[in-house]
Amino acid sequence: MTREGSLTLDRGLALLQAVADAGGGAATISELAVAIGASRAAVYRLLVPLSERGLVWRDGTKVRLGVGLLRLAGQVLPQLRDAAAPVLRELAEKVGATAHLSVAQGDQALAVAVVEPTWTSFHVAYRIGTRHPLAAGAAGRAMTLRPGGDGWATSTGELEAGASGVAAPVRGVPGLRASVGVVSLEPLAAKEVGPQVVAAAARLADILRTETS
Repeated sequence: MTREGSLTLDRGLALLQAVADAGGGAATISELAVAIGASRAAVYRLLVPLSERGLVWRDGTKVRLGVGLLRLAGQVLPQLRDAAAPVLRELAEKVGATAHLSVAQGDQALAVAVVEPTWTSFHVAYRIGTRHPLAAGAAGRAMTLRPGGDGWATSTGELEAGASGVAAPVRGVPGLRASVGVVSLEPLAAKEVGPQVVAAAARLADILRTETS
């Protein structure tokens, strides 16, 4: 690939990321131009191949993510689940609570992998595909945490009456905004469970970085 072609690809990917960063709303051509440091004319040119592949959808001067991304996501999620399964299994058995991996989709957290403990009398049935706002629940808030502090987020009774959650962000994996967490019908001792969740999130990040290197 020529240097010019490489720069075009890089700008196209930056543009796609800028559209994604708009969350649930649409981004305007002007906003996208500012976001990637290009002219409006350049943005229009870059949108053409992305639109043809269904990765973005244009309505006049407004741009949203396209349904073509669902096909790509459908290929990625099974691989993500496979990578997360042993990490979540170990966490669920150690804590005695349902462990999960959630990813950000716009302003919502989406559960993409769930593992339930085998030895508890009862546990939360947290289902794959469950969505909730990033601002509600430990899984979503963990994705918004800045480095530093305890490194985990907690919640009690926000998404389900009586349920407690602890979650930590998966850091250092390009393109992935996610969290690993546990949810229980009994109170969770955050000072004890939090470090275990942080360690699980770090382990998953290491696995994912190894697979993509």
